[in-house]
Amino acid sequence: MAILRGAEPFLLPGGKQGILLIHGFTGSPSEMRLLGEALHGQGYTVLAPRLCGHGTSADEMATTAWPHWYGAVQDGYHFLSGLCSEIAVVGLSMGGLLALQVGLDYPVSKVVCMSAPIYIADKRLPMLGLFRLFRRFIPKKRRRLEVDPLYSVCYDQTPLSSLSSLLSLIKVVDKQLPDFRKPVLIMQSRREHTVQPRSAKYIYDRIASKDKKLVWLEKSGHIITLDIERELVFKHISQFLQTTL
Repeated sequence: MAILRGAEPFLLPGGKQGILLIHGFTGSPSEMRLLGEALHGQGYTVLAPRLCGHGTSADEMATTAWPHWYGAVQDGYHFLSGLCSEIAVVGLSMGGLLALQVGLDYPVSKVVCMSAPIYIADKRLPMLGLFRLFRRFIPKKRRRLEVDPLYSVCYDQTPLSSLSSLLSLIKVVDKQLPDFRKPVLIMQSRREHTVQPRSAKYIYDRIASKDKKLVWLEKSGHIITLDIERELVFKHISQFLQTTL
């Protein structure tokens, strides 16, 4: 299956401190590219893998589930560990959940979790099982962002089977949050309409980390790495990564 232009994984070689970037559900590494370039400019080695079924076609994504997506993240972690002596993980949306899972499973230094879903803002979710009897996909609303479209390569429809698997992933990560003890930065916009903002406070309260910070944004939508406050997002992440514990 051909990869969509702009959706390719990317590696930006730098120093011995590595950053693993994880994109979101139905998205692609493109939405992490500007952040990756900013971090690479500070000397980090940056890797953004493409999750299975993403960046190609919604039909292909419909054949995958969250263990496949996490498998791509694990492959990225192991590849980066061969290049770097220390790894931090930064994830957006579903990628934020996967970043937390990496922090539970591997010896990473820090985790950044952005716009991660615990509560999804879609009133149709209770009817998902019924929808799946009649449909395979639902249209996806896309908000126009003030960036080159190559930084925002994603699907215009959502496979319902994959959405069911995302809900399973939420349950898996949620169950383990009390065991999470890595330093973590949680970022969330109060104005977005994809994830209910209360998800961020829920994660913050439930994790066991002693070093944890919750940053609220006031003007952005869901994809905070590309939205109007992205420079502020990059600044908070940079400061968090540079803080000596």
